Amino acid sequence: MHTKAIFRTWIPFAVLITIVCGLVYASVQQVLRQAADDPQIQMAEDTARALDSGSSPEAVLPAGQVEVSRSLAPFVVVYDQSGQPTAASGMLNGKPPRPPQGVLDYAGQNGMNRVTWQPQEGVRIASVVVPYEGGFVLAGRSLREAEKREIQARGFAAAAWALGLLASLAAVVFGETALAGTPM
Repeated sequence: MHTKAIFRTWIPFAVLITIVCGLVYASVQQVLRQAADDPQIQMAEDTARALDSGSSPEAVLPAGQVEVSRSLAPFVVVYDQSGQPTAASGMLNGKPPRPPQGVLDYAGQNGMNRVTWQPQEGVRIASVVVPYEGGFVLAGRSLREAEKREIQARGFAAAAWALGLLASLAAVVFGETALAGTPM
């Protein structure tokens, strides 16, 4: 049994296993992150439509107020054209959260902006911003649970990667040993 021969045979398997596990993790992570926007897309679009139909900002907000730093509940904030909040069901430290102006500008130019936003340390929000005639609507919710699932997926991918490497190395060692003992 030659160590160089074993590694020469095993390296392509190790590379392939690494690529496959990386691609699977990246795909799962993206599905989890993009799915975190689904309720907000509907909320932002419906709210903007209601505002464009003449409803007042206060009338289109979800019932109750959400402290964004502690709750998983989705929330809506309505901003005027200059980016000033006019109504909000979500509060961060007692005030409506305000995204960077570029987030609103992009939504105004492109019809929508989906962005992960961290307004303060430890608070990450999956937000969707859409324009309406009088300004912008932001719908958001905490990414806390989605990020926990991403960490679990990373752990599963790492375990599959390690097991794949070990199993392929064992198979190559077994194969090389079996071949070494076979008379030619």
